[in-house]
Amino acid sequence: METEEVIENIAKKFISDTVAFDLVKSRRGIITIRHTALTAIAEYLYRSEGYRFIIASALHTRRGFEIYSHFSMDTSGLILSLHVILDKEKPRIESLSNMFSASNWIEREMHELFGIDFLNHPNQEKLISDGNWAEGVYPYRKEFK
Repeated sequence: METEEVIENIAKKFISDTVAFDLVKSRRGIITIRHTALTAIAEYLYRSEGYRFIIASALHTRRGFEIYSHFSMDTSGLILSLHVILDKEKPRIESLSNMFSASNWIEREMHELFGIDFLNHPNQEKLISDGNWAEGVYPYRKEFK
């Protein structure tokens, strides 16, 4: 199944949770979804479509805290990213680490660098910052005017 077909399937199946989608290249797509639907759509990609979780990335923009959860269909080389935008004041989202152990460390890192809370994460202890910066300081947060 091509990336475009998977995007269309997700947009139909999760119509109320799909905000936007973009086919970046023939083998690369991004679906912007409501943050409350991340675990359900990630589980669908994994169990129904055969994608595996690769990694996640985050950034702080004027819109809020944005997370991209990247998935791969290894047999065909397709990459699909689920994009969510979190609240500017209290960024929080359900953890994927109970479904994908590979997300454990990257969620811990995003928590330390951005202050994003991953709900139901099994171990949100410090990973890289112990002794590097003060408690409650998130070095990747930006000040917007």
